[in-house]
Amino acid sequence: MKLSFVVPAYNEEAGLGRCLAAIVAQVAKCGCDAQIIVVNNASTDGTAAVAASFPSVLVVDEPQKGLYHARRAGLAVADGDLVANVDADTVITDGWITRTLQEFATYPNMVALSGPYIYYDVSRTLRMFVKILYGEGYFFYMTNRFVFKVGSMMQGGNFIVRRKALEAIGGFNKDFVFYGEDTDLARRLSAIGDVKFTFRLPAMSSGRRLISEGPLKIGLRYAMNFAWATFFHKPFTETWIDIRS
Repeated sequence: MKLSFVVPAYNEEAGLGRCLAAIVAQVAKCGCDAQIIVVNNASTDGTAAVAASFPSVLVVDEPQKGLYHARRAGLAVADGDLVANVDADTVITDGWITRTLQEFATYPNMVALSGPYIYYDVSRTLRMFVKILYGEGYFFYMTNRFVFKVGSMMQGGNFIVRRKALEAIGGFNKDFVFYGEDTDLARRLSAIGDVKFTFRLPAMSSGRRLISEGPLKIGLRYAMNFAWATFFHKPFTETWIDIRS
């Protein structure tokens, strides 16, 4: 199976190099067939130059700012059987690619796979708070998936999907511009196959939004959008603060 990485990037000059270096290193380590795409999404800093400094990276320019537009632009040029969506401030952990390929090879009915974030730049107390939130989220994920038979759970910047499955459901949903887009995608994908969330597929990421807006506010906001996207098929929150600027 070929794996296509799609990395949306708006003004991510500071962290993009670390993200891409981790992907390139793991591709070389596992010797797998992989494609790495960076979508330069209307950046005004050196994001495009950082991406272009990696010879194996394909840079795609998407002038219309927004996660939906960036993901769609990346999907349009992705030719892998699997499409991995990784945020530009995220670093995949050792063995991430190997585990991904093993999971999809083992479970042919699985259409998407996701794992949690480990925030590398927050306090120990805040990391414990995040673990509690993930525990609560996992409870609702298991309940919704196996009891109510509705929806599933994915982490927006750390998930992999079968390209044909994504195309079969019509791709990404333009009604979800930020919050809830991963939950909406998981809900629609779960109608045609298995969507799995596992703590065995973590990725390192920045907790800058948690720090900027506060963990309680963010936790409640994500919980409400998870519920709204799952049961009402629309976002609870339609605006967001752009912390990159």
